[in-house]
Amino acid sequence: MPQAFDFKTAVPWGRSYSEYRAFFALDGLAPGTRVLDCGAGPSSFAVEAAERGLSVCAVDPLYSVDAARIARRIDEVRPTMLASIRQAQARFVWDHYGTPERQEGVRLAAMQRFLADFGGRRRRAQYLAAALPLLPFRDRAFDLALSSHFLLLYSKQFDLAFHLEAVRELLRVARSVRLFPLLDLDGQTSQHLEPLRAALATDGFDSAVVRVDYEFQKGGNEMLRVERPGQ
Repeated sequence: MPQAFDFKTAVPWGRSYSEYRAFFALDGLAPGTRVLDCGAGPSSFAVEAAERGLSVCAVDPLYSVDAARIARRIDEVRPTMLASIRQAQARFVWDHYGTPERQEGVRLAAMQRFLADFGGRRRRAQYLAAALPLLPFRDRAFDLALSSHFLLLYSKQFDLAFHLEAVRELLRVARSVRLFPLLDLDGQTSQHLEPLRAALATDGFDSAVVRVDYEFQKGGNEMLRVERPGQ
């Protein structure tokens, strides 16, 4: 059974296809590419990618509840999220968004796209209530697995053992894995990054820290790419 979504602690806050494209350097994906978005939340990446011909499955325990409940929770957390960003403006780079209000607008637009598809009668994307470190997919079901703003970001909440188990599971179901950002919630490089890479190298996987054309958290302009040798 998927982990239950806890509305008291979890904050649903979504991102767009254009943001994902920048996070993960996704230009050039061929139509039909099988993509897993793990820990997707109320992001619009899945539906927007489906409209571009990709085959995307979004996974999150959030999907155990209906669109109306998700929408209400977004409305509840919205003032706090905006206030937090305003208070911590100096920790971010504003070249991409301009102001906290514009950044919030991008987020809200993405979440509305998600809600329209998730709550619609005919979904364009696939949504599954599930959670790492165990996923209900066969081996190599996907070409690419993405984890945005979950793994490594929550380094204090999840230990190295969890990260290693989670990434191994992503590598079981996908040929290639990308994680973004590499910073924790304090804006520091995750303490798990290099131990994780070392353990994956022992497993026989290749990993690389790759510079991307996106930076919001200061210094947060890199992703981790992990692949099977020869991919």
